Amino acid sequence: MRIVHLALAGALALSPLAPLPLISPAGAQQRAPESFAPLARELLPAVVNISTSKNVAPRAGRPNAPEMPQLPPGSPFEEFFRDFFNRNRPPGQGEGPQQRPRRAQSLGSGFIIDAQEGIVVTNNHVIDGADEINVILQDKTSIRAELVGTDPRTDIAVLRIKHDKPLAAVAFGDSDQSEVGDWVIAIGNPFGFGGTVTAGIVSARGRDIGQGLYDDFIQTDASINRGNSGGPLFNVAGEVIGINTAIYSQSGGSVGIGFAISSNLASRVASQLVEFGQTRRGWLGVFIQEVTPDIAESLGLKDAGGAQVSSTNENSP
Repeated sequence: MRIVHLALAGALALSPLAPLPLISPAGAQQRAPESFAPLARELLPAVVNISTSKNVAPRAGRPNAPEMPQLPPGSPFEEFFRDFFNRNRPPGQGEGPQQRPRRAQSLGSGFIIDAQEGIVVTNNHVIDGADEINVILQDKTSIRAELVGTDPRTDIAVLRIKHDKPLAAVAFGDSDQSEVGDWVIAIGNPFGFGGTVTAGIVSARGRDIGQGLYDDFIQTDASINRGNSGGPLFNVAGEVIGINTAIYSQSGGSVGIGFAISSNLASRVASQLVEFGQTRRGWLGVFIQEVTPDIAESLGLKDAGGAQVSSTNENSP
């Protein structure tokens, strides 16, 4: 789970307001669900846990050992600390760089979108750099997964699993139809506790959290933590409207501000990864330049605004 440390805005000065007339919006008549249990029972089988492992090279000279304090050369404490850290090094670890790489494991979440083909969607950062990926179903069955394709720019990855038994799948919904205040539920594998269901609402739409060129995040207060990455965010119709990706937190735990990649973006990327193994984005073979006051004056424009095409690439779109 990516943790985003956002700058906090200063306090707003509030002034007394006159009482507002009571209104009854159309959505006010929609009652909160009495229970999410029927929806959870239907969706849980399609949500998977993802376990990855990879080789991590040990630190040169002192693999997996505590860091020795930086001391001035020739310090009388240098030899003392060197002996201390050598004595406390785990058995079998020497000082040379010839140590074997250790295996690092991590956990995340994902969901099946095609039961017949065994297509699983997750976050790219969940499987990035892994040399072994296993998908764990709700019944604890672990299946080695094949990496179909990744798109680091949108932090989306697609896996494929093969299983003799029938698989459950969920479908992408239209994230543009989700409104602020709509109920949502998140299912995932926080801290390794698989099959965890949390509920909340859509807190905001179209959030740009500075993660890339394609930021279009749904903000939610449904509890999301480490290990929820790649898990689905559902609407009350059981459709995936987002992929849980990041949280705002100063402690590493949920504070009620989570972010999910919108399904309309994710579904397009996932379908391209399945079909081509990579994304194919449209582009224009032109260079764009901001219209500065000097450029505006040279072109006889009244205002400095907009952009101009400064040049084109040959044999380009």
